[in-house]
Amino acid sequence: MILAQTTQARLLGALQGVAGVVERRHTLPILANVLLRKTGTSIELTTSDLERQLRSRAELGGDAVDFTTTLSARKLVEILRAMPADQTVTLAATKNRVTLQGGDSRFTLQTLPAEDFPLVQETADFGPSFALPQARLRSLIEQVEFAMAVQDIRYFLNGLLFITEGRRLTLVASDGNRLALAQVELDAELPAHQVILPRKTVHELLRLMREGGASGDSSDIVTLRFAAAQARFDLAGIEFVSKLIEGRFPDYRRVIPTGHRKQFTLGRAPLLASLQRASIMTNAKFRGVRMQVGPGALRIASSNAEHEEADERLAVDYGGDGLEIGFNVSYLMDVLGHSSDELVTIALEDAQSSALFTFPAQAGFQYVVSPMRL
Repeated sequence: MILAQTTQARLLGALQGVAGVVERRHTLPILANVLLRKTGTSIELTTSDLERQLRSRAELGGDAVDFTTTLSARKLVEILRAMPADQTVTLAATKNRVTLQGGDSRFTLQTLPAEDFPLVQETADFGPSFALPQARLRSLIEQVEFAMAVQDIRYFLNGLLFITEGRRLTLVASDGNRLALAQVELDAELPAHQVILPRKTVHELLRLMREGGASGDSSDIVTLRFAAAQARFDLAGIEFVSKLIEGRFPDYRRVIPTGHRKQFTLGRAPLLASLQRASIMTNAKFRGVRMQVGPGALRIASSNAEHEEADERLAVDYGGDGLEIGFNVSYLMDVLGHSSDELVTIALEDAQSSALFTFPAQAGFQYVVSPMRL
């Protein structure tokens, strides 16, 4: 029976939309597969890693039959990528085999029983749904996701705090040494929720929005629903269900400094370039740089165990008291590299207090970074 008969581009697009959660190595071999469920002329594709599940539906031609099977998602995607985009391909099923044919090429793939595929059980207590423009949600996530922790023992930091309240949407990420917050006011009232999305879920959601989901359209909207232990996103033909991180995120409001008296604004790009140059001479393990601000100038200096040094100077409109403070240069380059704004404002208090970075053209964004002793 013919499961699909369409162009290489359409079949590949449908598969790539759901292939993001498929891992090359897993204790359950069937999780390397995509679940194909043909109902009439419609075909449903599902992938899962037990914690996240992606599903899309498409009309890809073929026989009007009811049939279900699973086969290797990676192999199917790699074969299709190697075929011409305008070539007509046919996906046909026989007992324990699926054959992919296009032009003079023919590939036979092993299948595994569909009944063995472990679907994520969706919760029944999802709250009210709300929608956001895809471009806006993507922009907010990209402003903060780099600050998430990586395999931290404080498991609640290995994700993104997502808060909806009234007309305000707030996203917060922190690894304990720095914190990034992005906030926006929306036109509609939002249901009150506070959840932590796992790191992998955040990156998969970004991938879907960057690629435009199954439809390839990045101008679509994203519909979101939250429950106590799950989140669901619907975008551009993709249903994305994910488990949440259990636990309580630290009170981010207490981390954000207020009233810092030493404040100056300078060009983001020149500052980033100076930090990149100074980082070459930092200690490979500690990555520390010294920032010394005084009337009219900002000095950036670094050194390493080989007694090599770097010294950078930038002109700034500042007339206050002098201050020298140390930072992990990677933390500074991260925030500057994730923005395209022309100017950045830095607020400081003393060598022991966290610094606050904001962008005059990026309302609602705040970045807090702890100092380091050099």
